[in-house]
Amino acid sequence: MGQLVTSLITAAHKHPDRPAVRLEESVLSYRGLLDAAERVAGMLKARGLEPGDRICLVLPNVPAFPVLFYGSLIAGCIVLPLNPLLRHREIEYCLQDSGAKLVFASENAGDAAVAAAQAAGAECMLVDAVGPSSEQLADAPNGTEPVQVADDDTAVLLYTSWVSGKPRGAMLTHANLSSNAATSAIMIKCTSADVVMGCLPLFHLFGLTGGLNLAVFAGACLTLMPRFHPTKALEIIDRDRVTIFEGVPTMYSAMVTAPNRDSVDTSTLLTCITGGSPMPVDVMKSFEQAFGCIVLEGYGLSETSPVASFNHMDAERKPGSIGTPIAGMQLKLIGEDGNDIPEGSEQIGEIAIRGDGVMKGYWQHPEDTEKIITDGWLRTGDLATRDRDGYYFIVDRKKDLIIRGGYNVYPGEIEDALREHEAVAAAAVIGIEHPHLGEEVGAAVVLVADAQVTVAELRNFVKLRVAAYKYPRLIWIVDDLPRGPTGQIARRQVSPPPRAPESANQ
Repeated sequence: MGQLVTSLITAAHKHPDRPAVRLEESVLSYRGLLDAAERVAGMLKARGLEPGDRICLVLPNVPAFPVLFYGSLIAGCIVLPLNPLLRHREIEYCLQDSGAKLVFASENAGDAAVAAAQAAGAECMLVDAVGPSSEQLADAPNGTEPVQVADDDTAVLLYTSWVSGKPRGAMLTHANLSSNAATSAIMIKCTSADVVMGCLPLFHLFGLTGGLNLAVFAGACLTLMPRFHPTKALEIIDRDRVTIFEGVPTMYSAMVTAPNRDSVDTSTLLTCITGGSPMPVDVMKSFEQAFGCIVLEGYGLSETSPVASFNHMDAERKPGSIGTPIAGMQLKLIGEDGNDIPEGSEQIGEIAIRGDGVMKGYWQHPEDTEKIITDGWLRTGDLATRDRDGYYFIVDRKKDLIIRGGYNVYPGEIEDALREHEAVAAAAVIGIEHPHLGEEVGAAVVLVADAQVTVAELRNFVKLRVAAYKYPRLIWIVDDLPRGPTGQIARRQVSPPPRAPESANQ
């Protein structure tokens, strides 16, 4: 497949004047992006950085990110993208673990990165929204040639924590990321005529592969949004004539209820992609009805570059499904007994993935790699069913599974039931330690504005829709729910109120 920067070099030669990246009125052409990235590569070499060295980017969605990302790759370095909202101790851990030598951080929010770099013994360079200043690039030559790398050389370290509880750097190779971006672009028929919405964070793999690398592979324009807001997102779609929108379910839900929904022109939208967490069917239908375009759901992990399955454009779409495997990837289900679940059975099993996008392993933590990859199959921790047509349907996260009195309760199912109530805007269902049952089912609920409903009414509402052992005995109302960097609800950060669940016989 070749190294990841090949797509940028090709696009710069084929479409030198075409917009590559846009932020408001600031536009960087493909030729301009390649020139800037080559200057960065020259600067890195002049500062003594060598191929294989780790470079950390602590940046929001601004043009500096693609400039520094591709510049680092041209120099043969490994990129470590981090959320700029992380605290300095969190950044320091990743710098120490990866052995990063240089950190690029935003001038507007660089304090944590500076403190972390100092503690980890790394250099920190503050940059503005467009990239390094002329002074920082003073010794950098023009036209730096890319360092030749092998397909299986690591291009990106993406830190994730679901395996061990501590962040681990998933080693994603040039071949992993190149093949995933190329397959994704071909799958959704993205071309140089398209404008891709860049509201997903580039430090997250959905935004990095599905946004930046996909757009560059196709020679399309990526219009950036540093922080998602539904009203602003709709304005950008109108202004820039966006044709491809990619987002997590909460983004779609917010856009449906945005106050300017009916006053902007979104007629250019052709393709909408969702992933990151299961898309509620009611949200999908509401968005499609409001904006007149079809939403296609996919699935993947940081460890799979990320896309592994998709509701393909030229095949039947099944709302609520994560689709079928993409080209170059295989999926299967593993039962509780450790054996593969046969095709045609709708039994629940854990998804395992093998193929072009599966990571090389966790950086310097082979013991954690061995926990989830066996014979090339990566155990995802996600529970699903597969119908007779080969479509997969997520049931829940294995680690989020609640076992109440010996019975399995899947939080996603209970959350879906709660959201059917007209007063419920969002919900997070968790297991709460119980002295007799092991775990009790609890639910934190966010209400629709001005909604009037009691906890007892919500409990009875769900009780009528699920088995008796499943409905939440404890429900509490909250103003908001904790969310991850792409907006998905972070169940593991939800805590019950400071009192034990009431009698399990309620």
